[in-house]
Amino acid sequence: MKSKKKSIFQKIKENRALLFMLLPGALWLLIFCYLPMFGVIIAFKDYRISPDGFFSSLFNSEWVGFDNFKFLFASQDAWIITRNTVLYNVVGIILSTLLTVTFAIILSQISSKKFIKRLQTVVIFPNFLSWVVISYFAYAFLSTDKGVFNNILQFFNMDVINWYSEPKYWPFIIVITSLWKGVGYGSIIYYASIMGIDSTYYEAALVDGATKWQQIRHVTIPHLRSIIVIMLILAVGNIFRADFGLFYQLPRNSGALTNVTNVLDTYVYRSMMNNGDIGMSTAAGLYQSFVGFILIIVTNKVVDKIDPSSALF
Repeated sequence: MKSKKKSIFQKIKENRALLFMLLPGALWLLIFCYLPMFGVIIAFKDYRISPDGFFSSLFNSEWVGFDNFKFLFASQDAWIITRNTVLYNVVGIILSTLLTVTFAIILSQISSKKFIKRLQTVVIFPNFLSWVVISYFAYAFLSTDKGVFNNILQFFNMDVINWYSEPKYWPFIIVITSLWKGVGYGSIIYYASIMGIDSTYYEAALVDGATKWQQIRHVTIPHLRSIIVIMLILAVGNIFRADFGLFYQLPRNSGALTNVTNVLDTYVYRSMMNNGDIGMSTAAGLYQSFVGFILIIVTNKVVDKIDPSSALF
């Protein structure tokens, strides 16, 4: 005799302990991620702050449709901020993936557990420093009169460099600093995945006479492929987002560096601070989210066609 399907209430009762543990995270997601989405309507309005409160300002502001988006894309900075945001993220995704996987593999080859813990502590620590603190560290190296680099140049009778007025150096400074801060923390996932690989694969490779490099190439990397693809899909979804502190705090908001440090996030902040244009700032944020959503869907679809087992959903 076929058993009756359980009702939704029975399922809730049976899984009430798990649902109770899920509740704090679900509430946080609802309050901070879904309820604020109502505010995207500001992107389509000429938002004016009213003394009567937020909702009065929202409903009484003039509806302007896509004018905020038109103004965003028509500005002379549109090409610069889009170029900078995309290129920095593309370079960051490629180099970060290579370095995090490489570092995780190096850690997996170290036999001393104490040394691994100390090394992990050293390389993960920068991730917990704020960009404000890091900007002061960078200033200690890049300061025109007292910076370490300029003191070295003076020691060799070379001309000092005004680092905060020379845009040509900053693409390299930004990329290197970003990698220094994030590679250690990013390698944790790959290191955990490597530790989860069945040791019999390596034993079989040793029996066949495989070298360390051959073991990495034919055992480790194939097992990491799925997690690498998933992390790449998520990273591509954020390709139109940039770390605000990296592009604003690190270069100390230097006007001379705007062409190489201005990205969508800093543009939104500056437009708010200088013009008070909340509608256009919201339009830029919505544009970032929409493009990121499309990129995740498209990237995942491509991966699903090539290798369904590696797709995110």
